Amino acid sequence: MKDLLNQNLEQILSLEIPTERREILQVLIDYIKDKRKKEQPIRLNFICTHNSRRSQFSQVWAQTAADYFQIPAQCYSGGVEVTACNERTVASLERMGFIVSKHGHSNPIYFALHTQDSRPIILFSKLYDDVINPHGIFATVMTCSHADENCPFIPGAEARIPVRYEDPKAFDDTTEEAAQYDARSRQIAGEMFYVFSRVTI
Repeated sequence: MKDLLNQNLEQILSLEIPTERREILQVLIDYIKDKRKKEQPIRLNFICTHNSRRSQFSQVWAQTAADYFQIPAQCYSGGVEVTACNERTVASLERMGFIVSKHGHSNPIYFALHTQDSRPIILFSKLYDDVINPHGIFATVMTCSHADENCPFIPGAEARIPVRYEDPKAFDDTTEEAAQYDARSRQIAGEMFYVFSRVTI
């Protein structure tokens, strides 16, 4: 891990997860544990409406946590509308210490690395059933209430797990923008690291 990312991880690993959030996350923990016990692929598709903020944070941090704890999980993200991975999301990931490269313009593809030699985490706004995402035997993790309430059926998903987060979009173009995006990123990071730490027990 990069030095800056390591520094942030020290704080993330020490975060206290509230009891009510632990209860929500337990469903995801149980799903992953069950897949490991059965020696089946672990595929997680994080979904929010525009696939631009919360689902992207979730994909990156879940994959990073899985790699950190050496859990063979594959993490994806998608939405119900295509927009673009928000540049504020990308900026926050860079502040956390990820190495990010950008390719393209209107809906850029970003490659995020947590180490120089890690497998790139591919980020761009896409539908939940995009060709890059799994189409069978995976868990859908719903990260926003709008997508959870308006997309009641995800084809191919064997589990649907709501893990909702508040949208940092509310702080766009304000003096609190960077701090709020980083706060949401750290919350998601803390919870994904908690999930994968419990899987190893």
